[in-house]
Amino acid sequence: MRAVTSLPYEITEEDHVRIPMSDGTVLSARVWRPVSSDTEPVPAILEYIPYRKRDLTAPRDSIHHPYLAGHGYACVRVDIRGTGESEGVLADEYLEREQLDAEEVLEWIAGQPWCTGDTGMMGISWGAFAALQVAARKPPSLRAIVISSFTDDRFADDMHYMGGCLLSDNVAESGTMFAYATLPPDPAVVGERWREMWLDRLENCSLWIDNWLSHQSRDDYWRHASVSENYSDVQVPVLASSGWADGYSNAVIRLLAHLDVPRRGLIGPWSHKYPHLGEPGPAIGYLQEVVKWWDHWLRGEENDAMDGPMLRTWMQESVPPSTSYEDRPGRWVGEATWPSPHVEPQELPLAPHRLARPGEDVSDEALPVSSPLSVGQFSGKWASYSAPPDLPYDQREEDGGSLVFETDVLTERCEILGSPKVRLEVSADQPVAMVAARLSDVAPDGRATRVTYGLLNLTHRDGHDEPAPVEPGQRCEVEIELNAVAQAFPAGHRIRLSLSTSYWPLAWPSPTPVLLSVHTGHSALELPVRPVAEPDELPARPFGEPEGAPPIPVTAVTPGEQRWTVSRDLVGYRSALDIVKNAGTVRYDDLDLEVTRDVRERYSWVAEDFCSPVAEAEWVVTFSRGEWLARSETRTRVSCTDTEFVVDAQLDGYDGARRVVSRNWHRRIPRDLV
Repeated sequence: MRAVTSLPYEITEEDHVRIPMSDGTVLSARVWRPVSSDTEPVPAILEYIPYRKRDLTAPRDSIHHPYLAGHGYACVRVDIRGTGESEGVLADEYLEREQLDAEEVLEWIAGQPWCTGDTGMMGISWGAFAALQVAARKPPSLRAIVISSFTDDRFADDMHYMGGCLLSDNVAESGTMFAYATLPPDPAVVGERWREMWLDRLENCSLWIDNWLSHQSRDDYWRHASVSENYSDVQVPVLASSGWADGYSNAVIRLLAHLDVPRRGLIGPWSHKYPHLGEPGPAIGYLQEVVKWWDHWLRGEENDAMDGPMLRTWMQESVPPSTSYEDRPGRWVGEATWPSPHVEPQELPLAPHRLARPGEDVSDEALPVSSPLSVGQFSGKWASYSAPPDLPYDQREEDGGSLVFETDVLTERCEILGSPKVRLEVSADQPVAMVAARLSDVAPDGRATRVTYGLLNLTHRDGHDEPAPVEPGQRCEVEIELNAVAQAFPAGHRIRLSLSTSYWPLAWPSPTPVLLSVHTGHSALELPVRPVAEPDELPARPFGEPEGAPPIPVTAVTPGEQRWTVSRDLVGYRSALDIVKNAGTVRYDDLDLEVTRDVRERYSWVAEDFCSPVAEAEWVVTFSRGEWLARSETRTRVSCTDTEFVVDAQLDGYDGARRVVSRNWHRRIPRDLV
């Protein structure tokens, strides 16, 4: 990324601005704005997240907020209540109080003498969730939003319950927020109140995994803040982006299809990263696009922000299977509208162990599959962060425990864009069962690269609101929508569909092994084929080089460690996936502050005991400056029986060498057809 040191506006920065809320709580903000805004007010842009503006996100913030401020905007980065130097306790995600706070923050910003009264919101992940959710509440000053890596559906398209199946990222993400919600404020900012504020967080934090496991179907808990419940609530222009390697790739095209406002979509090959920091590459000049967007919608400038296709996406070329890629080969393609009239559904009937040609008659035959728990050990993360390498590996071992259907060798190139669908007629021998469907690109040498996948808890076959047990032995029709993707399959390759009845540790398995029968003649794969002859419809102006402001200086004091290890003991038949995400110790030079982060995840199981899976997440985070040292240690463990999920969690807070808080949780939560 190119560091830009000369920008149109000279900027000033305030690193701790207090914003009072109506209930007396004070939030902490960091503000970058043009010096000239003292006399010539400018529009303002809010980023609103819980990840600590002063230290942990400061390097990333320093790349884009000064850049945008240098182009004539006031950028306000606010820590959600209970995080960083903001007062209060963070009790869960996307609560009503959180959104009320955001509305009050926008009102405060719009009323500042350096602001014109016009605001925007931007962010990635939580920040994008916040922007989209707050936009649906129609705050009067909000004129447009810019969002990356988000969803409009909190139940079925977040890290919680994909297709009604419990994702292990439920445990990983709850472990992440267990840590972030219990970190101390910086005494250099809040003074001696730091200890009181920290103890409030430690003593009053909630167990988020308990909340999430207590809602195993789409109820009011998940409907709240899910914009998909009523897209018409969003009435401001939206610039939405994500990456094909991210878990949040689907919402971009849903917004394009359902919103009735000016909108643009951008999907690259990236994992859970901003596009100007995108991995795998190529990264793009995203901040230049964002400046054009704000110039158009916050300043009223006539520019090319709305020129070109509604959707621009990276059509990925075939690659060998790997858990990481530095770059993904491909090209940018564009679609003027979405859904696109260029994309043609092509149905391939499922025949015994092969994908038949479109229109081919296929006999009705029952094909059985009962997958071992080991299917899924090479599935990668639900949402890739590219650290440690966390993309799916070669699918051949996974396919050994799956029911496989494959095309003949392709005689010509095939490109798909959108969400493949698998329509199945199935019967199962148990009342609770799941199906994982994987689409792979199979090279001539047999290596299989997973292109996309989807999950369905069969008890959710008629919707996520009111799941119903499967009647053993009774045939039923189901549809599995796979994650959207743009992918080219070269001539000489094959397209493979693999079906399995388990996909652990990405998704929690059913309570008992399942024998599933897939009935050919009534089952098919539908591919969203984009004919190769279609024009790519790209604007004349290509993306620029990635650029941003120079990041703040940080020093690596001790190196980190990234590891992803699959192990299997063939004596005791114990297997595990161990993930190490150790960031080492980083010194924030301008703060004289050192932060150490060590994260461990472990997903284990024994033989074919479907009640043996255990998911564990441990975080240790230490802050130190001179004689000040504060450490938070959190541990979450989820196991199960055939009727319950069992949660054990611990929290310890250390002020120096002294443990000041120690809390333990033990919960038993009934399984609700999961």
